Amino acid sequence: MLDRRALLRGLAALGVAPMAVGAAAAACSGPEAPDLAKLVMLTGPPGAVFRELGASLVSALRPRLPHTDVKAVPTGSSVDNLRLLAAGTGQLGLASLDAVENTGKAPVGLSAVGRVYDSFLHLVVLADSPIQSFADIDGRRVSLGAPGSSTGFTSDRLLEMTGVKPVGVQLTQSDGAKAVADGSIDAMLTLTGIPTPAITDLAGKRDIRLVTLKAEAAALAAKYPGPYVPATIPTTTYARVPPCDTVAVPNLLLTRNDLGDDVVRIVTETVFTEVSAITKGHPEASHINVRTGIATGIVPLHPGAAGWFRDVKR
Repeated sequence: MLDRRALLRGLAALGVAPMAVGAAAAACSGPEAPDLAKLVMLTGPPGAVFRELGASLVSALRPRLPHTDVKAVPTGSSVDNLRLLAAGTGQLGLASLDAVENTGKAPVGLSAVGRVYDSFLHLVVLADSPIQSFADIDGRRVSLGAPGSSTGFTSDRLLEMTGVKPVGVQLTQSDGAKAVADGSIDAMLTLTGIPTPAITDLAGKRDIRLVTLKAEAAALAAKYPGPYVPATIPTTTYARVPPCDTVAVPNLLLTRNDLGDDVVRIVTETVFTEVSAITKGHPEASHINVRTGIATGIVPLHPGAAGWFRDVKR
């Protein structure tokens, strides 16, 4: 049997990148338990569904990859995850479709495990706030998401398109919710799955409202066809918060192309067969299913994922 440590040392001496080392190691092992040293899942910031869903996926993957150190790494979210995936800092990462399709082409070196669930754009204010429309945030202090976040990307597009100019601050969902609660900011704009933990916590402490984004949703969908869909946040999402019209954006689970097919197949199977465990506490994420999983826009499925979907549909 080929000595794995010797293989890794030999590949490193030849200047092979760490991700390629992992792929090579996986290729030398049996299909039931790929011999990959480390698998890093890039997630999101505090208070975000990306972060909690990513951590749940990692927990579900560990018993399926017993020879692998599987870790979830907190990040700024979509833009951050795309950058870190390209740099080889992680092999798996969540990202919103609008950020992924930003250039009109699939990201170089990346492919999709599948489409997972949709995020909804929230404009959150206290119940007694004078803000009644998106235009009303002009000149007011508003959280526009953490650096590198899905929220930041979508917010920038929306603000540029509408000409609205808030005094933007970059806060995670958790810190943004706290700032809304204590009055240090006037509103929080956040693109996230529903219910999102930070807003659920805020609604449990203060009376809040969601400001309608119906017109903005239509404008985004018209200018950028594909990733934006007008949608409604249901009345049951947050305690004592009425339903609200907004825009939804699909999210993808991405992977590096050099991650082995056998590993990606296991990841894909785990995502789409252990939905109840992975999405516990996140009703919107429970919409993950095989039928919509292949709807990844311009991003091709990784061969390991494509093979699994083909076998399931036979």
